[in-house]
Amino acid sequence: MNEAKEMKEMNAQEQFQYDPNNLLESLIEKLNLKNDAALSRALEVAPPLISKIRHRRLPVGASLLIRMHEVSQLSIRDLRHLMGDRRTKFRISDKQFKPKATPSNSASSTT
Repeated sequence: MNEAKEMKEMNAQEQFQYDPNNLLESLIEKLNLKNDAALSRALEVAPPLISKIRHRRLPVGASLLIRMHEVSQLSIRDLRHLMGDRRTKFRISDKQFKPKATPSNSASSTT
């Protein structure tokens, strides 16, 4: 009984393991590239960006994820799955969609 509980906990932890190396290695393999430098050329990004992602100093951003999708023809969902992102919903702050308040005093007036 205790073993089954440990397996469930292990599966839950594995489900949320962020691993950008798996994503990068999968892209290198899919695109038949030799190394990170070749991947950076294929994605048209600077080589230090790939290095920072590999060493977990920088997350995979949305624009890079889209570029990976364009180059590899893998779906965004598949790319996210490769790096360990299994979320099905994203929570976005409602503040992001509110227009910025404009001061009514600074309205342009013509004389």
